[in-house]
Amino acid sequence: MEEIGKTMILFGTIFLIVGVVIFLIGKVPGLGRLPGDIVIQGENSSCLFPIATSILLSIVLTIVLNLVFRVLNR
Repeated sequence: MEEIGKTMILFGTIFLIVGVVIFLIGKVPGLGRLPGDIVIQGENSSCLFPIATSILLSIVLTIVLNLVFRVLNR
C-alpha cells in the first residue's frame, strides 16, 4: 500500500507541474504567432496551424525529458 501511495503522490505532482507549465505557456507573448505558423482568417472564422510552435515545443520537451530520464536512471 505504501508504494501505491508514493506512486499516486508522484503522479499528482507531475500533473500539477504539467498544468502549471501549460498555464504559463499561454502567457508567453508571441508563442503561437511564430514565423511558420499558418493563420487562415475568413469572414466569420479563423484557423491557426501552429507548425513552428509545435516544432519548438517538441525540441524543448525532448531536451527536458532526456535530462529528467538521465537523472532518474542514475
